[in-house]
Amino acid sequence: MRTSATLAALTLAAATALGAAAPASAGPVAAASGTAATAARENCPQLDHRLAWYGDNRAKLQRVIDRRGTCSHPRGFAENSGGHGARPVAAFDWDNTVTKNDITDATIAWSLRHDKILRPAGWKSTSKWLTRAADRALTKACGTDVPVGHPLPTSTRTACADEIFEIRAEAKTMSGDEAFSGTWNHRRTVPEYAWVPQLFAGHTPEELTSYTSKARAEALAKPVGSEQKVGTHTIPAYVRYYPQQRDLIKTLQRAGFDTYIVSAGSEPVTEVWSSAVGIDSAHTIAIRSLLDRKGRITTTNEGCGGEPASKGEDIPYIDGKRCWINQEIFGIHGKKAWERQDPAHRIALGGGDADTDVTFVGDATGAHLVLNRNKDEIMCRAYDDNDGRWVINPMFIEPNPRKTDAYPCSTTGRTEEDGSRGPVLRPDGSVIGDQQDTVY
Repeated sequence: MRTSATLAALTLAAATALGAAAPASAGPVAAASGTAATAARENCPQLDHRLAWYGDNRAKLQRVIDRRGTCSHPRGFAENSGGHGARPVAAFDWDNTVTKNDITDATIAWSLRHDKILRPAGWKSTSKWLTRAADRALTKACGTDVPVGHPLPTSTRTACADEIFEIRAEAKTMSGDEAFSGTWNHRRTVPEYAWVPQLFAGHTPEELTSYTSKARAEALAKPVGSEQKVGTHTIPAYVRYYPQQRDLIKTLQRAGFDTYIVSAGSEPVTEVWSSAVGIDSAHTIAIRSLLDRKGRITTTNEGCGGEPASKGEDIPYIDGKRCWINQEIFGIHGKKAWERQDPAHRIALGGGDADTDVTFVGDATGAHLVLNRNKDEIMCRAYDDNDGRWVINPMFIEPNPRKTDAYPCSTTGRTEEDGSRGPVLRPDGSVIGDQQDTVY
């Protein structure tokens, strides 16, 4: 077993070599010669062999690329009438899947340090689930001296920055009170995620894009392992694109895959980062805020699967990611968008790192790529490997240590719609047994 330290060292070494000439490929058509061999190689794009993957994961992913991409369809993909068409689809989560560390946190941290959060008319209006305790805490910490719609001085008012970040990160106030209460479908949304774009209400998408671009430049310039202060919170200061994931996305695109990002972050924030891996705004799906008549972000988000616009009831989160993929990629609308589709209307490859990704990654028909962050439900399914297509990889930079106790798959591994915890079930209804952590 390759150790986490060795894997991280190989990854960082490989990242510095990305500009070097690519090695010759020895794909499934290596026996061909001359013009035919050149044409065949062009139809079989290869993952970069200089980039370290765990075990035989690169080979597993390459097989999916070869079998589902242009290597097996050298004349291209005919378009079907309706739906997505014949091209295979790959979809990836963003935070800690394509990048190391959270781009939403990076944007919020920058915005708080530069006084970019506007004072709302009332904090309760920002989220339908915000508690009175959270409203009181925010009002006390942020004050009422700033006019409504004007920037809060979060760079100097530490208590205000603290309350905002604690509620976003932990769904609690600094004094430990619950920040959200009420009823919501816990497999379709989580209030603290939906609250992030709501915090930027009053700004235009272009303004949020500008803040994100500045936060991105700052985070990419910070050394790996560096930290920053947000109020009194200490969080990572750096973000890095994983070289392996950039290469995987590029190779999938060259092989004819239609490649998407599906994130539970704010769409303008995600689009800034996804563009650098060759994924445009049309292929970036995240929380979509409705705009007012002046083109400013509101606290209302678009719905999915026949659900109306709301204060965040149906964001791309757990089962919500499936809905948004079905609706936006495969053109399936109404209640059916929440259901698992036939193989022709499912993604070929899915990549994620957390329980918020478990449904759409599990829907993939070719490979389920998981970066191990010790999250119960997705790791239960990955280690159970019911269909033999799960691909587990440690995080490429600063991987987590091994989880010493077993994943509680048979008892509390799954989040239910009402927020309770239950056993993780296979498609046939059988219970997945507890799993040991072996890939780290």
